[in-house]
Amino acid sequence: MVEKSSSEQTPLGGVEFANGRALAERARRVIPGGAHTYAKGDDQWPVGSPPFIARGAGCHVWDLDGNEFIEYGMGLRAVTLGHAYAPVVEAVRAELAHGTNFVRPAPIEVECAETFLRLVPTMEMVKFCKDGSTAVDGAIRLARAHTGRDMVAICADHPFFSTSDWFIGTTGMPAGIPGAVRQLVHKFRYNDLDSITQLFKQHPGRIACVLLEPMRIEEPLPQFLPGLKQLCEREGALLVFDEMITGFRWHRSGAQHVYGVTPDLASFGKALGNGFAISALAGRREIMQLGGLDHERDRVFLLSTTHGAETHGLAAAIATMHVYEREDVIGHLYRTGERLRAGVNRHVEALGLQRTFQCVGRPCSLLYATLDAAGKPSQEMRTVFMQEIVRRGILAPSFIHSYSHSPADIDYTIDVVGEALQVYRNALRDGPARYLEGRPLKPVFRSRA
Repeated sequence: MVEKSSSEQTPLGGVEFANGRALAERARRVIPGGAHTYAKGDDQWPVGSPPFIARGAGCHVWDLDGNEFIEYGMGLRAVTLGHAYAPVVEAVRAELAHGTNFVRPAPIEVECAETFLRLVPTMEMVKFCKDGSTAVDGAIRLARAHTGRDMVAICADHPFFSTSDWFIGTTGMPAGIPGAVRQLVHKFRYNDLDSITQLFKQHPGRIACVLLEPMRIEEPLPQFLPGLKQLCEREGALLVFDEMITGFRWHRSGAQHVYGVTPDLASFGKALGNGFAISALAGRREIMQLGGLDHERDRVFLLSTTHGAETHGLAAAIATMHVYEREDVIGHLYRTGERLRAGVNRHVEALGLQRTFQCVGRPCSLLYATLDAAGKPSQEMRTVFMQEIVRRGILAPSFIHSYSHSPADIDYTIDVVGEALQVYRNALRDGPARYLEGRPLKPVFRSRA
């Protein structure tokens, strides 16, 4: 780590990001929104943020103008070990020398599947693809085929499941989604079995599956997940866990291991390949087999993509999973998260901000909530906070950290957060407009630019 005092204002104080801003102008001419992922777009960051990241090592990244930052969020939670993590990079490099894609399966496909099922023993079969949306889409299709039903119940408290019409039609950006598709998806509340029970009553014999993250911010009540499993079994629907975030972070065997509830199907990704493009759909054999050849029912077109089993992505996954087997990655994530939460909370309490700035979630996947003086979520206050930490060398849309975050990284971050929260307190008192250096952030899901 490059040593620097927490008062040293690296990015904003006079730095213009000249190279980054020049490239951003070019990007907006050829890429809608200037980025290929909405969460990386300009509207999700303060105006004084680096427009591009040029390289990373561990938890440190550098922009096109040579500015160094400690990164949190880590590639939208995908980089759990650290950027350019040597064992993963070496495994990928070695596999690339043999070619990446053939007209018949490669042996590494079997090795990766067997490794995955060894780490996640509650699952019986697995199929790999490139992104979480595709994996969840496969689960929805399997559930509909297995049950012969058309409706889907999703958790209203979880923000994202897929880029496909069936989900995007439920968001604040439903443009282009037919009404007939939108009518097939219904929402329930997390930790509220009654809300799901009511959906089954309102749509008897129609709901194919219940889809949710096993946990996001709020811990499940003791009987919620077991009760949900029993309810699905009684109603003839499948239980689907989206473990894109919880998998290989809550536990190397997933949140289903932590909570002792085995879903019928589950999607995994993000931490599976330490930033390389790989995701997985896993589940019970009798359901997963519908996408194969060993059954007599109607076949399901399941996760058949040209690049779904590229060998270098599978090599990255195997290397990543081997690190999880050999080393205490999960323990480090929990310990580091507790250190960060405790340090941030010391500043929050000293400044009297308990009602307006909160660390939330499990220590292994720590988020923060920015609230206004009335205690309501505020994009303006989020912008003030992010603006102040960026100027001090921290990129943190969340406090989600990696195996590469050291105690020194965490302690520096805590110092920076303390300074930023002093400005935050002043913005609460005087109004955020006085402290904003540009437009506030906006929600991703909105109907207008």
